[in-house]
Amino acid sequence: MSTSKLSGSAALNSKLLSKHEINCDMGEGFGRYQIAPDDEIMPFIDRANIACGFHAGDYNIMLKTVQTAKKYGVKCGSHPGLPDMIGFGRRPWSIPPEEIYKLILYQTGALKAFLDAEGVELSHVKPHGELYFYIERDEAVMRAALKAIKTFGVPVVGAKNAHYEKIAKEEGVDFIQELYVDCDYDAKGALVPPAKSRPKNPDIIHDAIYVAGSTDTITDQNDNKMDLHFEKNPISVCLHSDMPNSLNNVKKAREAIDKLNNI
Repeated sequence: MSTSKLSGSAALNSKLLSKHEINCDMGEGFGRYQIAPDDEIMPFIDRANIACGFHAGDYNIMLKTVQTAKKYGVKCGSHPGLPDMIGFGRRPWSIPPEEIYKLILYQTGALKAFLDAEGVELSHVKPHGELYFYIERDEAVMRAALKAIKTFGVPVVGAKNAHYEKIAKEEGVDFIQELYVDCDYDAKGALVPPAKSRPKNPDIIHDAIYVAGSTDTITDQNDNKMDLHFEKNPISVCLHSDMPNSLNNVKKAREAIDKLNNI
């Protein structure tokens, strides 16, 4: 069995997280359309990435999601996406860096208004879908995104990536490293988009989290072991609310996280 690894500093999360946690994309419906059981998921997560109206979400859903997160003491961050509601923000777009800066300011500012109205602090920014990958691919886009995020004085949540972490530090933005367990990683440690990943059932997700937290490894899409290099520091585990069995996925993930945190 071959071994690969994810790049990045081992110590970043120790400064920003006090324990292992779950972050989840929330509020990704529109109008009458709901794609995830948000109300049922919210009690099991620690950090909500709230859609801000471009790839999903609207003013009714944003306020309701903030209020539900507040009820359960869940941290609230923005989840800005590309302006592509039909494609759910997961289709490739080419947008110049200056527009990336503005669309992240716009969406995060909108969410912050709802948070301010409810007396809740903005916790973080986590880009969505293709924007997430676009930022990783293009340094000019990365810097534009980080410039926007710096305006709000909160961390960015992103994949463990030495270059991304370096640029974030240069731009004065804290970086929370996350781990995906409902998507695959390729042999080089790059995240495989949800549509191209193998399906994961709740037990697989539970075991992947527990193994990651206790052995600092995960398996890639070829079932080869991959070193994570979190080195016993807290991990922010991401789960998608729009995946099949998302509620059961989150419940089993909570079990694993609580075991790792000795709760």
